[in-house]
Amino acid sequence: MTDERDFIQSIERGFAVLLAFDEDRVTPNLAELAAATGLSRPAVRRILLTLQRLGYVRASGSRWSLTPRVLSIGQHYSASNAMIEIAQPHLLDLSTRTGESASLAALDGRDAVYIARVPVRRIMSINVSIGTRIPAFASSMGRVLLAWAPDVVVDEIIAGGLPALTKHTVTAAGAFREVLRQVRADGWSIVAEELEIGLLSVSAPVRDRSGEVVAALASSTSVGRSSVEAIRRDVVPLLVEVAERISADLGHKSRLRG
Repeated sequence: MTDERDFIQSIERGFAVLLAFDEDRVTPNLAELAAATGLSRPAVRRILLTLQRLGYVRASGSRWSLTPRVLSIGQHYSASNAMIEIAQPHLLDLSTRTGESASLAALDGRDAVYIARVPVRRIMSINVSIGTRIPAFASSMGRVLLAWAPDVVVDEIIAGGLPALTKHTVTAAGAFREVLRQVRADGWSIVAEELEIGLLSVSAPVRDRSGEVVAALASSTSVGRSSVEAIRRDVVPLLVEVAERISADLGHKSRLRG
């Protein structure tokens, strides 16, 4: 654990202001950013002026917006993460063979974050792109990542609440733990309309050289195009095969189910 003496609060506040820009606050003013971050207006103003000098935000009257320079942060992650480059042709192959979108996600806090994707059609009402975050507890990718995560991580997810995103969402702690046990036993996860009505997704684990689950590979479709039974029969074997190929390219020697 990092010593509190090594924690730089000003950096935390700077990122808080950057992350406050979202689809609901595309061009916020000072007051809106202060309310979103819980920081004082003078503090937000100083941070914005610093970010402006660094080229990450621009001002237009009393409104502020991000500049394209912020994209370089994500590009540096992609460029420095060999797994994304390794996985990309496999994602394309999976998408071609299924006719559906293929994605790769990693766990970050309570969310599964898209780190690579080959889209086919827009099947979710949210705009899915690299960096999109979805609740791990209600998504097939998140459940794969949580099924092999340390117990303390799962405990924190449950402690933070399992809200009903649809009428199908598993919200009881005991039932959720049982779902994760089943995912671990099966080696894959299917989630039907728990994250969003009409959405079906299936995921399998991607492992690194040490056998650790470092990402989840997913194929997504809609209830109008497929069913849980069809996915289990036709997609799961293919998905697991592709996930194992990615794992092999990452140096994993054999499939671990425990």
